[in-house]
Amino acid sequence: MKSLLVIHTGGTISMSEDESNRVSTNDENPIAQHQNVIERYAEIDEMMPFNVPSPHMNLTHVKTLKSLIEQYASRYDGFVITHGTDTLEETAYLLDLTVATSKPVILTGAMRSSNEIGSDGLYNFISAIRVAIHDESYDKGVMVVFNDEIHTARNVTKTHTSNTNTFQSPNHGPLGVITKSGILFHHKPYRQEVLTTIDESLNVALIKAHMGMGSEMLSYYAHNNVDGIVIEALGQGNLPPTAMAGLNECLEKDIPVVLVSRSFNGIVSAVYAYEGGGHQLHQKGVIFSNGLNGQKARLKLLVALSQQLANDDLRIYFNK
Repeated sequence: MKSLLVIHTGGTISMSEDESNRVSTNDENPIAQHQNVIERYAEIDEMMPFNVPSPHMNLTHVKTLKSLIEQYASRYDGFVITHGTDTLEETAYLLDLTVATSKPVILTGAMRSSNEIGSDGLYNFISAIRVAIHDESYDKGVMVVFNDEIHTARNVTKTHTSNTNTFQSPNHGPLGVITKSGILFHHKPYRQEVLTTIDESLNVALIKAHMGMGSEMLSYYAHNNVDGIVIEALGQGNLPPTAMAGLNECLEKDIPVVLVSRSFNGIVSAVYAYEGGGHQLHQKGVIFSNGLNGQKARLKLLVALSQQLANDDLRIYFNK
């Protein structure tokens, strides 16, 4: 029987609902009360280094998880992390960028608290354990298991505020599926270069473009020592001309600017040659990201800057 380390961090999977429909955190994770079910699958050790709602997660918390995985990588066959859903994809992706292990690292959670009708926490947790002990789960990077599907940390995102089928991978679909009889992987994901340093002192901003967007926010960041900026641009990677003055201020101060699309599907391309169009932005030195959403591009830029990557090295890293 394989051995797993389960790391509980909080989130809805650890919460309960009261009579007024308010959901709050329990001191003890209710999942831990089901040892008779859990022990059928693996030898489980559990720990709770912190117990916070998902919106309270920060880089320090993720670095703690990273350290625990690295510390116990030789002792266990895999890891399962229970996590709140709001920032689950960010924790998963940051771990995927910075943890060098071939062993399965699985994140899961719940959309319904432990005592709600139709609670999905225990089911998702058991599914995550089943994936973590599967022989084909090795060397696939960090994965997210939710609602009978397996997703890569790079592609998965939360798509619905309350639906139990919230985690999806636009453009790509799930990496695999979970059935009562087994685990089926459709393909093997491309593994990216692992860079291990996370500098918490870096300030990387995320901006969402919109019709008539001005230069005020970009100008603010240009004059307030921001280390990098990610912009969720329009369409294939375009900005309103009214934002160009602020963008130019950032570029003149050598602040790395990474472009993604605010669109749900597709990737940015240096196509349009009008003012503020992708071609012009590319010529100015804006970095085009290869299919990431804004929150993940922000983390990738933070990791790149933590290694002091710049100029061509930074561009190459985002094109991988």
